[in-house]
Amino acid sequence: MTLTKNKMVREIGRRTRLKNSDVQAMLEAMMEIWMEELVSGGRIEIEHFMVLEMLTIDRGDQAGELSNGTRAIPAPRIIRRIVIRASKNLKHLLNERTLT
Repeated sequence: MTLTKNKMVREIGRRTRLKNSDVQAMLEAMMEIWMEELVSGGRIEIEHFMVLEMLTIDRGDQAGELSNGTRAIPAPRIIRRIVIRASKNLKHLLNERTLT
């Protein structure tokens, strides 16, 4: 099952009895805030759930090359990655679930 934004809006609206338009506005604002935070190099920590952060990796002189089929081009020296880590609580719940 895939949880899409529309499914989240409907389910949050059902559970909270808020209007779907209000829920959608809140979710879109939250995603915008999260994107701004990650792009600026920040970290998002949601207690007992997950940590999202942007890592900057400087590969220095060992950046290497990329091949586009006809010629090699230099690979970027600095790359940025989004990393997500589950909280200890979520890991514990996932491990319990797989064992039963």
